[in-house]
Amino acid sequence: MRILPSLLFTAAVLPLSAQVIVQTDAYTWRGDTIFQGPFKAYPLSAKDIESTYSAQPGYYMPIEKRWTQKNDLSAYPRLTTPNLLHEATYNMALDEMVNAVEPDTTLRTGKEWAGVWTRDVSYSIILSMAYMQPEAARISLEKKVDPMGRIIQDTGSGGAWPVSTDRAIWAVAAYEVYKVTGDKEWLKFIYPVIKRSLETDAKTVYAESGLVKGETSFIDWREQSHPKWMQTADIYNSETLSTSIVHAQAWHVLAEIAADLGHKKEAKEAQTMSDKIAAAVNEHLWMDDKGYYAMYRYGRDNLILNPRAETLGESLAILWDVATPEQAAKLSSSNPTTPFGTAIFYPQIADMPAYHNNSLWPWVGSMWALASAKAGNEQGTLEAIGAVIRPAALFATNKENFNLDNGDIATELNSSNMLWCLSGNIALTHKILFGIDYQKDGLAFHPFVPEALGATRRLENFRYRGATLDITVEGYGSKIASFTVNGKEQAPFIPAKTKGDLKIVIKMDNQPIAPLAVNHQPNKKAPLTPIVRREGDMLRWNPIEYIGKYIIMVDGQPAAETHTTTWPLEPGHEYQVVGVDGQGVPSFASEPVTTYEELVYEMPGEGTTVASAEVSYAPKHEVQGYFGQGFVETDKSSAPLELTVDVPADGEYALVVRYANGNGPVNTENKCAIRTLFVDGVEAGTIVLPQRGVANWDDWGESNHLPLALKAGSHTLSLQFLPQDENMNIATNHALIDSITLLRK
Repeated sequence: MRILPSLLFTAAVLPLSAQVIVQTDAYTWRGDTIFQGPFKAYPLSAKDIESTYSAQPGYYMPIEKRWTQKNDLSAYPRLTTPNLLHEATYNMALDEMVNAVEPDTTLRTGKEWAGVWTRDVSYSIILSMAYMQPEAARISLEKKVDPMGRIIQDTGSGGAWPVSTDRAIWAVAAYEVYKVTGDKEWLKFIYPVIKRSLETDAKTVYAESGLVKGETSFIDWREQSHPKWMQTADIYNSETLSTSIVHAQAWHVLAEIAADLGHKKEAKEAQTMSDKIAAAVNEHLWMDDKGYYAMYRYGRDNLILNPRAETLGESLAILWDVATPEQAAKLSSSNPTTPFGTAIFYPQIADMPAYHNNSLWPWVGSMWALASAKAGNEQGTLEAIGAVIRPAALFATNKENFNLDNGDIATELNSSNMLWCLSGNIALTHKILFGIDYQKDGLAFHPFVPEALGATRRLENFRYRGATLDITVEGYGSKIASFTVNGKEQAPFIPAKTKGDLKIVIKMDNQPIAPLAVNHQPNKKAPLTPIVRREGDMLRWNPIEYIGKYIIMVDGQPAAETHTTTWPLEPGHEYQVVGVDGQGVPSFASEPVTTYEELVYEMPGEGTTVASAEVSYAPKHEVQGYFGQGFVETDKSSAPLELTVDVPADGEYALVVRYANGNGPVNTENKCAIRTLFVDGVEAGTIVLPQRGVANWDDWGESNHLPLALKAGSHTLSLQFLPQDENMNIATNHALIDSITLLRK
């Protein structure tokens, strides 16, 4: 990628409306116009953008060719800047924000996405809706609390929670609303909701490693981010970067709230939990050789790293101080940046269409811009801002996502007027170029202005509690030379109790920002995942085209390399194969193949039909495919399911439940069945039985693998429903249990 240097503040001074601001191999932002191949987008005024873009032929969604302001924006902060394109895209975000406020004063997710979704609204609130729409933000968050006083995890893979586990982002958003309003009653309301939810998560989704189990935050379409062999129970068992950081920040928020409410002991305990998760992220996911964090750990009995970079997780690590300043600088220089911007994750999955895979989402790009600014990466910040401005202008709306191959909207699903994308658009101006930082006791200011965007900008009618601010930022740089309020010099901070009209003038030092690199990369695709099979004492797999070598993983560790497609097996191990292409890009690891001793115990049940009142989708015929005489049915009212097992020797085992759950589809709804395992009366862990398809009662699958240390002899296993096992549906928590297997490692 080629980036032209800034021409501003040189001997040949050009106005901001004429200079090249960003130029990559994909597009150019020159003055007030975006150029991409034969297409361009430009403002006719601060209230009107026109585009000549034409979509990929045959795509089902139309292209917006023109945005014209429709709503009265006088109640919102007014931007004045010499770059008319920036001003117009900012106004477009405000205009679409007004569209997003529903008659019931909730925030609509997008033009094509009705209703309030926990993660969408929460990230939108964190970006800018907390202060732009505080009442709608508050009401929207209230709607995402269930009758039991817990944060709702929206429908997701395998029946939502605990396969999807990023609901804790609600806590961060709720506290952001408090920092804006200072409303102590709101603080008292959110405290027990956050505490109750996190304490339940700690019992169900926290791994021994200290990381948090479940899907990557917001990437809730499982095929888009996982190898195809991974079942939803495997996804529950994975340990994820962004979701872990969300939980670390949620515990930190809980600590802050507890301290504010005078609960000192609880505050200390919550901060300890936050620190523990953050430490685990750095211990298990930081890859110093790559300079960024791994996306997640995955597998069954021996977890391995998915070494992909994942932009939201990398951004949150910087923004919420999981990364040290040294790590943040390295990370901002190392996260791969394609010609259209940073990917949701990198490299891409070759045999998967664009949506989360092979895609840029502008709100994630905005998070990356905020993180790049905090890390002090001038060029990274500039390109991240450009990656949001480009699509907003060319498509004349804040679209949901974009194909990284060509920058188009031709993805599996898309929407205009997308809430979190418009929220991120607004945040670029307020939080980076004006440096507005909400703290619980006031507003701090730390503008970060790349030299190519150096200018005099004004933000009028910015309201903060009892004050109305008129903010002017002059020049460029990362350091403030002068900060005046109504003509008087002071520290760059406005206390929360300040009232009246304030005229703030911030003069930047106009000094070069110490340069940091940007890791420009083409949009690479990873090799296909090897499909392995066991044939006697040999592991075999089909060859993959253009592969450079195969890595043999034994018990989660690289053990050998080969150019063949076979490998000898030895007893007592777990094997996987990773393909590596000629450029050194690895595939996903294959599905694990084990040579463990298997001890199978049939449940003492003779049921052959589904009879529970909790059944959501009735089977089409008598259930088939079970072992032995039948199966045991379990729902919330069932007595504990008990089984006596004889263990032949002391050792490490993995317990697996063979089950069926036809109460919903694989990709949505919220009826994941959950049970707690007891061994000889002692709680041993959580067994998760996700949905496997509507009325698919013949589709028997495996639960998560639960590690157990067992002594030789007889043991009583008991599957019980405890309060912590309550799913998001509440009414249906039901499955069929066929057998239990102990895998002797």
